[in-house]
Amino acid sequence: MRATVLVRPKPGILDPQGEAVESSLRQLGFSVEGARIGRVVDLELEEADPARARADLERMCEQLLANPLIESYEIEVTEPQP
Repeated sequence: MRATVLVRPKPGILDPQGEAVESSLRQLGFSVEGARIGRVVDLELEEADPARARADLERMCEQLLANPLIESYEIEVTEPQP
């Protein structure tokens, strides 16, 4: 089973990288606002049950992949094609 986890700063948390990207894009003439920089984690899981896979991913995020105090995360689980 494949999973993608998107981690990004929570609203209201300072994001210096996002601010730098936003500033640079504006200097290049692009009209942008609210740039946020996050990270994507792609995982191959051995778990075949989607509910268990999601529960495992939640624990992974809480324990390692994200700092729940300052970051939010989104989980996408894709079942293998038959």
